[in-house]
Amino acid sequence: MTTPGRLCVVDTNVPIVANRKSDMSLDCALACVRALHGVMVSGRIALDAGRIIIRQYMSNLLASGQPGVGDKFLKWVLTHQANPDRCARVSVTPRAGDQPSFEEFPNHPDLAGFDVSDRVFVAVSAAHPEKPPILEASDSKWWGWKGALEQCGVRVDFLCPEELAAKYREKMGTS
Repeated sequence: MTTPGRLCVVDTNVPIVANRKSDMSLDCALACVRALHGVMVSGRIALDAGRIIIRQYMSNLLASGQPGVGDKFLKWVLTHQANPDRCARVSVTPRAGDQPSFEEFPNHPDLAGFDVSDRVFVAVSAAHPEKPPILEASDSKWWGWKGALEQCGVRVDFLCPEELAAKYREKMGTS
């Protein structure tokens, strides 16, 4: 849950789940709605200066701000992206190579298979002096990486932890 003035990084799946465009439960969608509402009312968001995160949002949400809360969030981001009281712009450095990544992405062996498209969220959190937490809703792979991320100083706020843990166990075949 976002507290007033709290800075966070928002994974694209949070507004997608808030829009009810995923297989996550209604309870999870409501948790995402509450988190996004908290950001829009009194929180702050960290975005990369190169607009990679905004492009991800725009590929999955409607900039008109309707019909869902996730779409309203995108409109809020587009409106407030230049306001330093609501949005922190973070410079991240693309790393050359076959797998696009960022210099700020942690060098940890357990993160070698981390999704390329999600590395920007981790890089932004790691590069910002406050190390803001990343809000995560539906990507169960993050559940498996949470220990390695914590070791690297990257916090993840799982908005639907029980559901995500169950989804992770089902995918990985663990109990």
